[in-house]
Amino acid sequence: MEIVKIVKATPDLHLILSEITFDGKAFWGFSEAILNIWREELTITEKYILENETYTLLINDQIVGYYSFLKLSETLWKLDNLFLFQKFIGKGYGKFLMEDFLKRSKISGIKSLILDAEPNAEKFYLKFGFKVYELKESKIIGRFLPKMRLDF
Repeated sequence: MEIVKIVKATPDLHLILSEITFDGKAFWGFSEAILNIWREELTITEKYILENETYTLLINDQIVGYYSFLKLSETLWKLDNLFLFQKFIGKGYGKFLMEDFLKRSKISGIKSLILDAEPNAEKFYLKFGFKVYELKESKIIGRFLPKMRLDF
């Protein structure tokens, strides 16, 4: 029987969370050269985990994914990361992570959530009610990230 749970991350998990981030991003077919351009922003540090809300997804006590968010104000949070190891993508675990984040937001009385979506994942966020309000140019010329928002 599969035991699935979400628990708060500790700083010592930074290496596995970085590995999940790179593996999850590579799912979209990006080359090693492109991933290296993003190396700094895809790397999760101990400091990052200490300073931001970060939650891991465990299946039978194995970390397979995570999400993290920034508390921008008393009423606004930003989903900063939501990643899974590739072999767990498309099996409902991303939805499980997102539902946990949304539940946590509502319980906290947050009025709005924002995120900068990977363009390939835009449809995923649309399913939860997020709407695109702007496009943000990425480090790759001609590539734009949908900035998305969900108001409660």
